[in-house]
Amino acid sequence: MFFAKSFSAKVLLLASGLIFFASTDQVEASQQPFSNWLENLRVEASNEGIREETLATALKGVNLIPRVVELDRKQPEFSLTFSQYIGRVVPDSRVKKAREKFVENRALLDEIADKFGVQPRFIVALWGIETDFGRVTGGFKLIPALVTMAYDGRRSKYFRKELINALKIIDGGHIRANDMVGSWAGAMGQCQFMPSSFLNFAIDFDGDGRKDIWSTKADVFGSAANYLSKSGWKSGQTWGRKVILPDDFDSSLANLKVKKTIKEWQSIGVRRGNGSDLPVRDLKASIVYTEGVGSSAYMIYDNFRTILKWNRSTYFAVAVGTLADRIVGD
Repeated sequence: MFFAKSFSAKVLLLASGLIFFASTDQVEASQQPFSNWLENLRVEASNEGIREETLATALKGVNLIPRVVELDRKQPEFSLTFSQYIGRVVPDSRVKKAREKFVENRALLDEIADKFGVQPRFIVALWGIETDFGRVTGGFKLIPALVTMAYDGRRSKYFRKELINALKIIDGGHIRANDMVGSWAGAMGQCQFMPSSFLNFAIDFDGDGRKDIWSTKADVFGSAANYLSKSGWKSGQTWGRKVILPDDFDSSLANLKVKKTIKEWQSIGVRRGNGSDLPVRDLKASIVYTEGVGSSAYMIYDNFRTILKWNRSTYFAVAVGTLADRIVGD
């Protein structure tokens, strides 16, 4: 996945539900002739151990895609309130579909949960928000898209690394170059991993020799669970809950760096969203606002922080938790 800057209401909402934040960087495109640049890339990739036959196939006839540069430079910006964002990303229709997918895939999800300690509802929630359960995965061939982003110059260092990683994935036999499709920014598959995330977290759960996050649900779910597990997921905890803050609440306490026990939050007047007492659990939690002081507040646990490693957006993390809860509740 391509990470977004957190704690802002200025977001770019994609069809998958992933959010991007508009960049103000103004860096001129590469002045090096494309043919020279491409040859240098081939040398670098070869030095990274990628086979010549892989490079010949993956880079054959590759051209820059003007549309990718256009999308990167001229992304439409929306000022979405938290309520608007949740309404778009977690509508009732997606909740209904998520519940159906949860039941449909329960045996596989339970197997993966047993291995990785990640509750099935969170895997389904991420799957639904990222790609609408595999329906919207991006329509760009990844190698030309990443070549374009790497050559463009604005974020060339980052995307050059991702391009090399994508070539390594092809070289590993996990997918053919022509079949490697994703978003214009390089996120791919039903869990929308960037190539670096694929190399770090993708797994071959069904044991067929390929890590197929494009069409094999076992690998999609397993890879998502592996990502969360290796990022610090705690199986015995949930993510958080909406809370009501007392009128005299010290807003400086609403900070991910501030941790108190649930009992301590209860003692200063924090209550569940319905006004009832907080749960009696020996956990430390933090309070976060969705849009600054006075906005909706959530008491969050360590798993919320783990979701932020997937996508560094408060909106996104709350949306994942909200959908996960609604899958198994009202």
